Amino acid sequence: MRIERIETLSLEVTPKGNWVLVLVHTDEGLTGLGEASQSGNDAGLIHYISQLDERLKGRDPGRIVPLWRELCQYRHGRVEQTAISAIEQALWDIKGQALGAPVYDLLGGALRSKIFLYANINRHVADRSPAGFAKAAETAAKQGFKAVKMAPFDELNAFDRPMTAGRALWKKGVERVRIVREAIGPDIELAVDCHNRFEPAEAMLAAEALAEFDLFWLEEPVDDAFPEHLAKVCAAAPMPTAAGERAFGLGGFRHLLLHRVVDVIMPDVKQCGGILELHKIAEAARLNRILVAPHCPSGPVSALANGHASAAMANFYRLEYAWGEVDWRAELLDPPELIEDGCLILSDRPGLGHTLNRRILTQHKL
Repeated sequence: MRIERIETLSLEVTPKGNWVLVLVHTDEGLTGLGEASQSGNDAGLIHYISQLDERLKGRDPGRIVPLWRELCQYRHGRVEQTAISAIEQALWDIKGQALGAPVYDLLGGALRSKIFLYANINRHVADRSPAGFAKAAETAAKQGFKAVKMAPFDELNAFDRPMTAGRALWKKGVERVRIVREAIGPDIELAVDCHNRFEPAEAMLAAEALAEFDLFWLEEPVDDAFPEHLAKVCAAAPMPTAAGERAFGLGGFRHLLLHRVVDVIMPDVKQCGGILELHKIAEAARLNRILVAPHCPSGPVSALANGHASAAMANFYRLEYAWGEVDWRAELLDPPELIEDGCLILSDRPGLGHTLNRRILTQHKL
């Protein structure tokens, strides 16, 4: 079997971003799916994949590791790592189809068939008031999600902002969290994503103020490019902490794995190198008893790839779900994406277990 061509498809989703899908076609009629959304430059990514199409044409799609290592020689930034990760996902989908096995079986077998999700409401919420966040969180909980994540610190932009006293801008974010906790009650888990917006001392003040809301984690309070700052904040925070959504490859997580900087790491199958590299990162994390919660604020193909890796992961914690972006999300896949009681239900069909619904694809393709 040989790679015949690599196709990219862009789907219009929301003003916050579109989904970019990658299809690897073979000369034996098998097609593998991958997702390359959120590279930061969709046009540049599509152009780069067109170059990889020429490079990979005629190659054996079953030689996943040699092809991955070869492509990594040409990686220079987020666009390239997203493209490589998407192609890798698609190659695993092809391999599973060729062997008649789900991808999670190729990773050693599933420890779970239901993947616990948390609903990231941030990309849905247009009304950024406390009431707007609360309405979205309450709706997600009513739909069966047992955990919700919000990103409440919109105001933290200017470097010289007030950090203390009544004018401290982070206090507006704390108020949003307060209203959401009141809306969803004590039994729904709640996380807060800080998007690296804090300065270290400011982050510690905010973490203390958030302690009463029983968070399942505080995500990326400061940039993990400065691990000494992150470690200081996380050591002081009265709740679990999470980070690591942008790193590529096992080496990219070195600063979070050799020492227990955070309680949870968040590799993203779209940027970390793909399914096998995500699996390797998770195995390395087990050495320091670090949990893994794959980052996935994107489409259903990415959720599938993350889900298969998570199924075979001993230290899996939970998977992100981009809640409320479009009402046709589930129907993009055939069979449709299946979510029950706040869990992604993985198919036992070969590969990733799904193809694309061409009718939905045609309606939303750019």
